[in-house]
Amino acid sequence: MSYAVIARYRTREGEENTVLALLDTMAAASRQEPGNLAYRVHQGTEDPRAIVLYEEYACEADFTAHCATPHFQEIVLGKVVPLLDSRDVLRCTPRPEARI
Repeated sequence: MSYAVIARYRTREGEENTVLALLDTMAAASRQEPGNLAYRVHQGTEDPRAIVLYEEYACEADFTAHCATPHFQEIVLGKVVPLLDSRDVLRCTPRPEARI
């Protein structure tokens, strides 16, 4: 069963381009990790300071390993988080498919 993470960020005023550039680097590194199935960065169309990350991993342990990587520690925690007004992270597992 896969494991998904949806992170919602709101950048500080004027920091959205810096954060997006950092997240492009983060996405490229994350997509190379074992167990990473997807890493997508989205920017709000009405509010460019709103950024949503969609990440999917083969299992929760792969996401835990992702959080321990040097690129996560350096880029997300070290550089991105200080440029944010808010950060919410939602962890998800898929619902079983309904059989009709």
